[in-house]
Amino acid sequence: MSLTRTVFTNARLADGRLVDMTVADGRIAAIDPAGTVAGAAAKFDIAGQLLVPSFVEGHIHLDTSFYGDAWVPHRPCTNGFDVHERVAFQAGNMAKAAPMEERARNQLDLCIANGALQMRSHVMVDGSVGLASLETILAVREEYRDLIDIQLVAFPQSGILKSPGTPDLLDAAIGLGAYLVGGLDPASFDRDVTAHLDVVFGIAERRGVDVDIHLHDAGTLGAFTIEEICARTTALGMQGHVAVSHAYGLGDLSHDAALKIAGLIARSGVAIMTNAPGNHAFPPVALLRGEGVTVFSGSDNIRDSWWPYGDGDMLRRAEIIGYRSGFYTDPNLALAFDIVTAGGAKALRLQDYGIEVGAKADFVTLDAEHVPQAVVAVPKNRRVFKQGRLVAENGRVLR
Repeated sequence: MSLTRTVFTNARLADGRLVDMTVADGRIAAIDPAGTVAGAAAKFDIAGQLLVPSFVEGHIHLDTSFYGDAWVPHRPCTNGFDVHERVAFQAGNMAKAAPMEERARNQLDLCIANGALQMRSHVMVDGSVGLASLETILAVREEYRDLIDIQLVAFPQSGILKSPGTPDLLDAAIGLGAYLVGGLDPASFDRDVTAHLDVVFGIAERRGVDVDIHLHDAGTLGAFTIEEICARTTALGMQGHVAVSHAYGLGDLSHDAALKIAGLIARSGVAIMTNAPGNHAFPPVALLRGEGVTVFSGSDNIRDSWWPYGDGDMLRRAEIIGYRSGFYTDPNLALAFDIVTAGGAKALRLQDYGIEVGAKADFVTLDAEHVPQAVVAVPKNRRVFKQGRLVAENGRVLR
């Protein structure tokens, strides 16, 4: 990527200031009042639009989306929500899909065009697929290295204990380039919380990597599993290095019970990811944040075997979180926005993120006066900049 020195003039920041922002060598070098920077060789007029940090896509599945492929009619589970049955549906659908690298590129272009320049993707690594999916997505990640930063999670979609050879495959995945080790419903899927977490945290400790565990279990079973994850995290000194994705059970608890476990989650430094799905309870975002829990978000699945929805737009995801959470005030709308920006950056432990001097110049311009308006209006005519270079405009990635 060729880096130049550019002054982005007349940019409106989230705090309302109108500024000129200087970018040099891919980083923000200065932020000055609008109209005060003179003599710059290259200028880009933001024309008063809102300038915000790029969005953080904190949970997605690049290997299993059908986006850009032939339409796959959604097939409901036969008896409510069942992870085992959904995994089986997925295996059948994937056998008929376009090549994985093609579908992954389609999904990445969608996310980048919407302003996501940091991503965490879960990729299947288990006895059913071995390391093949990871190897494919690693190659695609390399193709897109100048457009988006991607963390990959070795994700045991078919379980760890129930899928022969998976513990060794997860360990090998880290050696290949996966950034985190994942897990899936230790109690309901593998039926052994202790043994499941022994594998996940054993690899994390041995390899020095982070953890992100899918947890769909409802009610007290989900809460119990979170307590066990928090205990492991604290015992191993991994505060800030562990995330629980979905955590549906937190949305089933009474206010007092949720408040109690929120304190435990905050003290253990475990982050909670929610995409606020429409067909499940989901974590009480405001309560968790009020207790100091890091909350972040992601698209999760985009047009795959789990559901037919998804547009790769994290600003839209902020709107969905706000809508489903009953967020009506400006501070609450700002909280929804934070979950898809700074909250995601904290959960993914991103360095040099944000609109401040010294940070990477990864940002998006929006046709909005301020953040609350952006959350409810979801303006689409965006410009997306990676290290100060325009990489997407009006829904199209520029190459």
